[in-house]
Amino acid sequence: MSLTAQLTLGILALGFLIVVHEAGHYFVARWCQMRVERFSIGFGPGILKRRSKSGTVFQLAPIPFGGFVEIRGMNIAEEVDPEDKHAYPNRPAWQRFLTILAGPATNYISAIFIMFGLYMCEGVEGNTYYVAALSDGYDAMGKLEVGDRIIAVDGVQMYAPDTTMLAETVNAKAGKPLQVTVLRNGVRPVTVTIQPKVRKDDKGKEQLTKDGKPIYILGIQQAPDMVDIGFARASKEAIVYPVRQTKLILGGLRDIFTGKEEADPGGPIRIVGEFKAAFGRGMRYGIKLLAMLSVYLGLFNLFPLPALDGGRLVFLGYEMVTRRRANPKIETMVHMAGIMILMIVMILVTVLDFQRL
Repeated sequence: MSLTAQLTLGILALGFLIVVHEAGHYFVARWCQMRVERFSIGFGPGILKRRSKSGTVFQLAPIPFGGFVEIRGMNIAEEVDPEDKHAYPNRPAWQRFLTILAGPATNYISAIFIMFGLYMCEGVEGNTYYVAALSDGYDAMGKLEVGDRIIAVDGVQMYAPDTTMLAETVNAKAGKPLQVTVLRNGVRPVTVTIQPKVRKDDKGKEQLTKDGKPIYILGIQQAPDMVDIGFARASKEAIVYPVRQTKLILGGLRDIFTGKEEADPGGPIRIVGEFKAAFGRGMRYGIKLLAMLSVYLGLFNLFPLPALDGGRLVFLGYEMVTRRRANPKIETMVHMAGIMILMIVMILVTVLDFQRL
């Protein structure tokens, strides 16, 4: 796949995430008889615009930090005719709640469908790994072949799901030669001695662990074998996927807050770069990243933070429980503060993206 194709797929994938999220808000709002004024992909003035028969302006804007669906009366500071039954604040609380919830929920649902299609087309990852590519300048070149199934490294089995991963086994030897056993052509076991090398970045600098120790690699790219599954199991795996992914994301955030892991934020440029790298490895990896980020986007928007969908759901939940609306001035102040903080975070993330470039 060419670099241009990878970059194009990355941009389209980012756009897909935004469209899916905002489409959830849009369609539920229309179903609840709310008047949608604008559907925007990106922020800022519209570059491309088109007005639909329903009166909604669909636009593409230049700042790619997300998108928004503008519903009449949704802006708390906006004056609304109390007799306008199509305005957001004049609809029942449960309809407003569903409209806000629909964005994150659609991200989760899209992840299910994406993974179902992937499972049906390619199956699930098995317990064996094969050599997908070999890097020049490493000892593995000429000793291993693309397609070799990795059976064991220094006697440590690589095909069982509960054994040590290849990277951990290689690093544990601290640069010493390794006996790598592979299954060649599916029938013949072959054992070769391979000398690992320290991994280097694009500038030739040696990469180290957090403890300051060198990271050793064999110079091979491994990929899991795929196992075909039926419709029933594909459905089950797809439904379980967002739940499993949510637990992993929350676990990662917990490790960041407890100091076990370092935060590594990224904005649109970083996301497109990650998609480019994933699609460069293969279509399957790009699709998996798309499903994962769809879950991430849905979960992030459910956090009860001002300016996010979760923050609005908190106020709507309060209204549904107490049967009275929160003080409009307080709600406006909370969301405006959240928007300001979110804008600052966006700027900082963009600066980090350009520094990486």
